[in-house]
Amino acid sequence: MEKKDLDIETIKRYWVAEAEEGLNVAGHLFEKGDYSYALFFGHLAVEKLLKALYVEREHKHAPRIHNLLRLARLAGLELDEGHKDGLVVISSFNLEARYPDLKRSFRERCNEEFAGEQMKNAKEMFEWLRRMIR
Repeated sequence: MEKKDLDIETIKRYWVAEAEEGLNVAGHLFEKGDYSYALFFGHLAVEKLLKALYVEREHKHAPRIHNLLRLARLAGLELDEGHKDGLVVISSFNLEARYPDLKRSFRERCNEEFAGEQMKNAKEMFEWLRRMIR
């Protein structure tokens, strides 16, 4: 499909809807005490908003990558150190929840306090990105 044949608005709305659903699922998982997977879905929500921004700005399909900092750079976002650090931390939840080590150290670290703080950060990043989407 050529660049001019893409329905950018439909693709962008798809990614935004997916992101909002992911954040909603993250909240449900957090409420049930499934903290590591709540953070995983927090990552998915942020990732999908970045893909919406990429589609909006680049007028092509989003790349099939999960590294949030790389996606942000590909979307042309100007990032301060706080946003860079936040994206790196949130990206780590993707790998740590998906591929836990034998000691399950990430899951052990994911108590209510840690996960609550990280969910707050993911939601703040989500809202920051959401405001950028037209």
